[in-house]
Amino acid sequence: MDQIIQFDEEYRAWIEDIGKRYKQSQIKSAVSVNQEMIQFYWSIGKDIVDKSAESRWGSGFFDNLSRDMRRILPGVSGLSSSNLRYMKKFYEQYSSPIISNTVEDMDSNTKLLNLPQLVGDLSEKELFSIPWGHHRVIIDKCKSDKRKSIFFVRKTILNNWSRSVPSNFLDTDLYERQGGAISNFEYTLPEPQSCLAQQLTRDPYHFDFVAVKENYNEKELKDALMDNITNFLMELGRGFAFVGREYKVPIDGTEEKIDLMFYHLHLHCYIVVEVKISPFSSRDIGQVGTYVNIVDDLVKTEADAKTIGLIICKSKNNVLAKYAVNSSKEPIGISEYQLSHLLPAEYRDSLPSIEEIESELKV
Repeated sequence: MDQIIQFDEEYRAWIEDIGKRYKQSQIKSAVSVNQEMIQFYWSIGKDIVDKSAESRWGSGFFDNLSRDMRRILPGVSGLSSSNLRYMKKFYEQYSSPIISNTVEDMDSNTKLLNLPQLVGDLSEKELFSIPWGHHRVIIDKCKSDKRKSIFFVRKTILNNWSRSVPSNFLDTDLYERQGGAISNFEYTLPEPQSCLAQQLTRDPYHFDFVAVKENYNEKELKDALMDNITNFLMELGRGFAFVGREYKVPIDGTEEKIDLMFYHLHLHCYIVVEVKISPFSSRDIGQVGTYVNIVDDLVKTEADAKTIGLIICKSKNNVLAKYAVNSSKEPIGISEYQLSHLLPAEYRDSLPSIEEIESELKV
């Protein structure tokens, strides 16, 4: 076996220690291969940062480190110089300079890592639970934006995303839109439901999957959303279940029709959604607040949480929207929507209907 490049005694001792730590990780690998390996990668990244290794051992450091690690760990994958650079970025992306005071609560392998406090309230369990390939994609796309990285780590866990899914979402503005609705949830809902309700909102909502003519009306837009209900639910976010459109509620011999009604599986509550093709008006608050009251009284059960109202409008004045939601005692959020597929009216009107296409196919 080739000899390890010995910059100095500390470097030699460090390389030997890496070999020992890898073997300790291997012992537990049968239980949790991914978690143990990600912890190992974290520890290498921490070493590189703590030792200021790049400046201390000069140019070509990562190439030399890769070669030496392969010598002491023959046949082990993931030790390329590029992957070692990702280990350093991984540690820098999620670490904080404050050392954790809960070392006694960690298992023996985590104690070995001497983990610093992670950014925000991200836990080691969350961070180490997603595959390394996902981490590399997130690091590449988020650069040094730590909050954005944490957002996509949690989205990956919640939605059990394959590697290609976060990559696709990272190329969109999902992070910037998440939780962006103007709402009064903080004052009208108890914790933690108020925070969860805020996070389920987006502003704006992207209805790019919908193609409507330029001078579309409200019915046409709602029809198009219902025709694309799967995509609509995906844009609303995880946990939404469709209950009905023009949901009928009998009231003292008459009948109210709630435009769109959903149930949220995680918040355990009904959500009334009003889609408006016009700019937001303060009158919309009264309408949605009435619907929230109706559903609370006539539909929800004791097992359900407080009903939430959501107004999705073509545009809004944010100052007016904030005043309007603050005037209501019912939990209501206000967001905008965006369309990209607008067809000229004369072109849209010339397209054959689904029935006409099916009729032609049967001939």
